[in-house]
Amino acid sequence: HLSIRRQRQMCIRDRYGSLAALGQAGLRELTGIEGIGIAGALRLKASFEVGRRCVIARREQSIRKVGSPEDVARLMSPEMRELDREHFKTILLNTKNGVLEIATIAIGSLNAALVHPREMFKAAVAASAAGFVLVHNHPTGNPEPSREDTDLTIRFARCGELMGIDLVDHVIIGGADYVSMRERGLVTL
Repeated sequence: HLSIRRQRQMCIRDRYGSLAALGQAGLRELTGIEGIGIAGALRLKASFEVGRRCVIARREQSIRKVGSPEDVARLMSPEMRELDREHFKTILLNTKNGVLEIATIAIGSLNAALVHPREMFKAAVAASAAGFVLVHNHPTGNPEPSREDTDLTIRFARCGELMGIDLVDHVIIGGADYVSMRERGLVTL
């Protein structure tokens, strides 16, 4: 009985190569592995989701203030660098750049996420945020901003001015790298 379990574990390890790759596997793909079945696949998916939520909770407890793009990258990269679709999030800040909340604004496709300011500002107003940092990932691993990223940053900055909620930065995460739109001169304080 134990040797069958070890063989199954080795099969899964050989097939995916890493825990990150296994965590990205879909339910259909997991049920296709001999001996896993639907119940086992659901347990695996649930385990990865619990682990993901633990990482997010630990991250939010450890970083209480955002003082630089490096802080944003350290806060968000563990969650966002392995995602297979664009995720657009905002870090809502108090008057001293303390983190109030991290909210998901949109989840898109491989190369785009439809984002509207009303979704972000709805969360910002509800949290009584004084400022915000936009964060999204590029699943390709290349964090260089697109023309759409630049236009979106400018649009959110203008909306923030009208609302009295400052855009502090827009950070794009691609793999292990990131780009700060503030450092590029596209966000001015």
